[in-house]
Amino acid sequence: MSMVHNFTPSWYSMTMATGMAALILHALPYQNQTVTVLYTIIFVLDVFMFVVISLLAILRYTLYPQTWGMMIRHPVQSLFLGCCPMGLTTVINMFVFVCIENAGWGKWASDLAWALWWIDVVMAVACSCGLPFLLMHVHQVDLPSMTAVWLLPAATPIVTASNGATIASMLASTNQQHALWTLMVSYVLWGIGLPMAVVTLGIYFHRLTMHKLPPRDVIITVFMPVGPLGQASFTIMNLGKMALKLFPETGSIHPLAGGVFYIVGFGTAIILWGFGLVWLIFAVASVTRSRFPFNMGWWGFTFPTGVYVLATLQLGVEFPSAFFDILGTVMAVIVVLIWFLVAVITLQRNLIGDINFAPCFLSSRRVRRNREVSDRV
Repeated sequence: MSMVHNFTPSWYSMTMATGMAALILHALPYQNQTVTVLYTIIFVLDVFMFVVISLLAILRYTLYPQTWGMMIRHPVQSLFLGCCPMGLTTVINMFVFVCIENAGWGKWASDLAWALWWIDVVMAVACSCGLPFLLMHVHQVDLPSMTAVWLLPAATPIVTASNGATIASMLASTNQQHALWTLMVSYVLWGIGLPMAVVTLGIYFHRLTMHKLPPRDVIITVFMPVGPLGQASFTIMNLGKMALKLFPETGSIHPLAGGVFYIVGFGTAIILWGFGLVWLIFAVASVTRSRFPFNMGWWGFTFPTGVYVLATLQLGVEFPSAFFDILGTVMAVIVVLIWFLVAVITLQRNLIGDINFAPCFLSSRRVRRNREVSDRV
């Protein structure tokens, strides 16, 4: 029961990272049977992890309902709620690739994927609007304590929009109106997430320049800014490709509208990729300054860098360019190897019982101690 009691939403970052490893392998330009088997196995593992973690979440907030309020009031752990819809996104994406495209499961599987995507949309919008409001209204925060975790609510709808491009592509051959609606909602989600991410990045840059790098135990969060930028780049390219196909076929807007969306999307994508490169350089420079301890935050490395790899590989598809293909493949191998290393270390730590208290418990205890001291005074 200790795992249930100490569950936190940040555990969903494990499913995000695992799903991203599968997506990267699926996107590689150099495919063979071994790669297919490998990303299929990782996909099955991702589904298993997502189901188990979701069951732990349900058990925790059912058996210990007071922990929900404690988690919501925690200024950091509450932001990780966005990891749940992002983890589900990786499951839906790989479900489409493995079960529908590769295995040909049929219309019922397509309907299931579309239904799951709409559930993901609701959760993404709730996180992207609700969690920032908690920062404004409930949490007591100051600039020195800020980390890049603040980007999670903004990243959530961008990730769901990327999934929308995959779903729209799946629906295009069977129901173009459903595909068109999926595409337009995905553009709205992209519009919700990216501006919020850019605003948050401005605040985060100010925090870094005024108060220097984060502490060693959370230094790995410096990779998080790469995530929404890489994801937004990858997403807008795929949405543009679908607009190029769907708009003329459905008679939407104007006969030339699809081409305009595609061209503007590609131009936007390469600008975002360049901006992400700056933050990737900042992140690598930050973590190479000194050694830092292993913790669950290491899972936060794979997803942000993974979506940047996807954007790099997609640029190679659109140009086409051997440079982006080779660069993306090298980065993909590095990210997958780091994911495997983090997974092995995490499993080892769990086997020896090295499980920490949920941070919201520690925060709650601190508050109670402070109140007791105040009462005595």
